[in-house]
Amino acid sequence: MYFLLLFFGVVAGVTTVLFGFGGGFVVVPVLYSVLVATYGADSEVGQAAMHIAVATSTCVMIFGAGLATLRHHRAGTVQWAQVRPLLGYIAIGAVPGAIATLALSGSWVRWAFIIYLGLTILDSLLRPGFIQEATPRTLAPVKPATAGAGVAIGAIAAFLGVGGSVMTVPLMRRRGASMSAATAAANPLSLPMAVVGSISYALLARHAAPTGAWHAGFIDLRACLALVIGSWLGIQAASPWIGRIPDSIHAKTYLALLCTVLVVMLLM
Repeated sequence: MYFLLLFFGVVAGVTTVLFGFGGGFVVVPVLYSVLVATYGADSEVGQAAMHIAVATSTCVMIFGAGLATLRHHRAGTVQWAQVRPLLGYIAIGAVPGAIATLALSGSWVRWAFIIYLGLTILDSLLRPGFIQEATPRTLAPVKPATAGAGVAIGAIAAFLGVGGSVMTVPLMRRRGASMSAATAAANPLSLPMAVVGSISYALLARHAAPTGAWHAGFIDLRACLALVIGSWLGIQAASPWIGRIPDSIHAKTYLALLCTVLVVMLLM
């Protein structure tokens, strides 16, 4: 089980640093499947598998998004003027997002994950401004209304256990950002959600979640450690590619990865 999680942690690290996913779109379906297969769907852990997957993914993101942010900052790809105004809003939004996850059954959370992913893919395909190569330009300052959307970004990201990439990348893409700039911004924007969301999942579910020495609320600490080690290896391997992928290929690969995760979640 843990060697499998280590391998997919590497995949999560690669998608974090190159696509800003925060690892959630890899970790959530993989950990959900592993827990159900290991403990059985009718066991206590199996019935809480989706909650554990979301919470553990959120915790893994603290490391993955933090290290990826550092790598992008050193590469000069983070447009901090666009990022800073959203950080506080996203942290605030993470709390109601985590509470909403805990209030719903794992089945509802799984279908919410699938529906949101499908809508994001359709939006990126049908609305102009994502697929075509962006024309490099200086982005306008973030407006109050856009900054306010950070609360929604934080809530949805914490609710689904994914990074802010699925919301912030399309948003920045339509505002004229290159894929390198958009995916670079997704990592620091995922960080406050990951920290606040993880604390919420650990504290609010400390009595309701499967108990044991290796659980902090719904966070599976052993799985988290395996995924973090793998994520570190993936980030190390993928960092040399930062800013070197052609824009149109970067955008199409981003959508192809989202489609792959959608299919996997539908088949589970």
